[in-house]
Amino acid sequence: MTSGSVPETTFVRGEIARQPEAWSRAADLAGDAAGLFPRPGESVAVLGCGTSWFMASAYAASREHAGHGRTDAFAASEVPSGRAYDRVVAISRSGTTTEVTRALEASRAPTLALTAVAGTPVCEAASAALVLDFADEDSVVQTVFATTTLSLLRASLGISVAASVGQAREVLSGAHRLDPTLLETGQISFLGSGWAYGVAQEAALKLREAAQLWTESYLQMEYRHGPIAVAEPGRTVWILGTPVAGLLDDIGATGATVVDDDLDPLADLVRAQLLAADRAEGAGLDPDRPRHLTRSVVLTDP
Repeated sequence: MTSGSVPETTFVRGEIARQPEAWSRAADLAGDAAGLFPRPGESVAVLGCGTSWFMASAYAASREHAGHGRTDAFAASEVPSGRAYDRVVAISRSGTTTEVTRALEASRAPTLALTAVAGTPVCEAASAALVLDFADEDSVVQTVFATTTLSLLRASLGISVAASVGQAREVLSGAHRLDPTLLETGQISFLGSGWAYGVAQEAALKLREAAQLWTESYLQMEYRHGPIAVAEPGRTVWILGTPVAGLLDDIGATGATVVDDDLDPLADLVRAQLLAADRAEGAGLDPDRPRHLTRSVVLTDP
């Protein structure tokens, strides 16, 4: 890791802190824009890239669990060309991601784009667009836009954001502090089930992007099918949501540190975001501008 590259001020901490208010605003917007969202019974494809793909996965699991109909999440570059859907939802913070634009242009179904910037290629390619400009960000690393979009989509299903908002405010006020050993842990595996699996994938990505830390993410029930082999003292297993029966005992036997708290997964994600900023700054890295990354991937090849 390089050192000495941390700027005097960073954007990401302010963006992390804006999340509870942005989630509440998104819940209000979900009611105002109800006619734009997929209807119960429709088959839906949800797509994005990177963080947006993980948020798409969390929404897809939420929608199916709520009984609203078949919902599949795809990386925008991997949408099956021969599969029919009643509606397509695309997530792109910048609105310029090439894979998302191409997927929307190729869709034969009505499309909805969720973005932070109006007048972009993604907006132009979609049948309709919702612009969450109040959740836009200056940092390359996504925090507030991603979680606000997921809160919007879950609220469109009738799922309250009250618990996540309240608990996130507690986290930001200094409650639910993590074990200080996480500032030194060498590896973290994030585990989730249902919609929390997408959140676990995002938590792992934040630590990889900002702090260059070795992180992984798995479904809770799948963790014992191989990945648990890397667990040992000095490494961490972080469970988002309620742990499945027997899992804590199995992890405890490895000697790894376990993070398991009674927090809403989105509120717990805020803790992971803060840890990513702490670990980045402690390593002399800029959490706003991770190496090799840009705000958007725009391709020039045909």
